[in-house]
Amino acid sequence: MTPLNRLVKIFLKIRDKKEMKNFLLGLFTQKELDELSMRTKIVGMLKRGVPQRTISEKLGVGIGTVTRGSNEIKRGRFISL
Repeated sequence: MTPLNRLVKIFLKIRDKKEMKNFLLGLFTQKELDELSMRTKIVGMLKRGVPQRTISEKLGVGIGTVTRGSNEIKRGRFISL
């Protein structure tokens, strides 16, 4: 089993919000959690049609970070966000 598949399997087993929060706090540093949160915010804004430059300026992130999110949406990822 690949590391990604192993991680997906673990995530799918977690059914409780508190358990998920504790798992994430144990797995990631606060900085990593903040980065993940920012990426989901970027994707959400892109999916609502906010222009990339506006997102970059509003959130204080590089245009490349926003473009990466846009490219992943085009690849069919982030359907559930």
